[in-house]
Amino acid sequence: MAQMQHPSSQQHEQLPQQQLQQKNRKRKQNSSSGPANSTGTGNTVGPSPSSPASTHTPGDGINTANSMQQVNSMPKSLMTYGPEGTGLPSSSNLLDDIERFGDVGSLEDNVESFLSNDGGDRRDLYGTLKQSPKQHQKDSSKGFTFGEVGCIRTRTSKVTCCHFSSDGKLLASAGHDKKVVLWNMDTLQTESTPEEHKLVITDVRFRPNSSQLATASVDKSIRLWDAANPNYCLRAYTGHNSPIMSLDFHPKKTDLFCFCDHDNEIRYWNINSFSCTRSSKGGTAQVRFQPRTGQLLAAASDKMVSIFDVETDRQTHSFQGHSDMVNYICWNANGEYLASVSQNLVKIWSISSGECIQELGSNGNQFHSCVFHPSYSNLLVIGGNSSLELWNMAENKSMTVAAHENIISALAQSPDTGMVASASHDSSVKLWK
Repeated sequence: MAQMQHPSSQQHEQLPQQQLQQKNRKRKQNSSSGPANSTGTGNTVGPSPSSPASTHTPGDGINTANSMQQVNSMPKSLMTYGPEGTGLPSSSNLLDDIERFGDVGSLEDNVESFLSNDGGDRRDLYGTLKQSPKQHQKDSSKGFTFGEVGCIRTRTSKVTCCHFSSDGKLLASAGHDKKVVLWNMDTLQTESTPEEHKLVITDVRFRPNSSQLATASVDKSIRLWDAANPNYCLRAYTGHNSPIMSLDFHPKKTDLFCFCDHDNEIRYWNINSFSCTRSSKGGTAQVRFQPRTGQLLAAASDKMVSIFDVETDRQTHSFQGHSDMVNYICWNANGEYLASVSQNLVKIWSISSGECIQELGSNGNQFHSCVFHPSYSNLLVIGGNSSLELWNMAENKSMTVAAHENIISALAQSPDTGMVASASHDSSVKLWK
């Protein structure tokens, strides 16, 4: 079984911010073809103290130590990142160039393409586990491994979004078939919501520490569901005047969520009254609250990411530097860093300094999504056209893993289970550990 050595405790220590900025400011790294040095020295990717090492089924995983490609001659000592995470460019012609959602075209001209079936057979939803979690754990050994542990399929509909419940026991996925599929992570049995949305679902998010979840859609509506009884919609907001592109729940004030629409508007919404409490401008593609505290909100719009103070609604940062539209963002576990993804580039931003501290070029594998690994804090998982890019930010090495047969439109992770989920336009969601 392939392994990557764990770092020592001092290697996890964070460099002073000024030193970080001097070493990393404005440097762009493109993957080279040379093999990485796999001696295990330096600050290699390692698990957080509370997380066991991930394992994989022999034959299904990858050898990170031998397969990582050196990205550039960046300093090996960077910083300790944590997990968390888990998008769409704006356009005058709605969704024309939003690859994450597939070939949906202009809203007015192509409504029929939204409403029609995707074709193909009508088989039931199904999933397969390559190992049960208990069997999986028995095979564990020291070091980092990453492999596919399960695959779950919709009929033939493109999947555009996915999210784990807080305890990691449920995974919600949604997309072109206009309903939410709820997967039990122990059995991979499924339940589905009714197709109450009329058009593509753009985002799905669980309410923290709850079985409730919300969906956003191009049909200009938000719907609230309960996974414990998904046969009907709890509440629906259908009076909006623009397609809703993304939503997220506040991590502490869980009666609060926000969403952004195609007209660059951000609205804060109270679940109890199911009414808008505040609105502002600055988000089109995706909105994500800072984890744990919810003090900040990150919003992607066009080629920029804005950071807002949630209490005052004041913009604290404006992250610019992408040459293409930003279509995905994710926070690390502590909310200290934010990753932003455009087709050709991933940028890591420091919230304290307001600087871009590291970059990775796509090297031809058009990027679409990203998530920080839930167990290995220095590892960013990036979704491309059909493959996953594993970026060891401490070593500044990356490697490519064949994953899907189409765009990887969304990624999610669960700190409780150490699982990563990848959703794709190939009608499948895959589980990795």
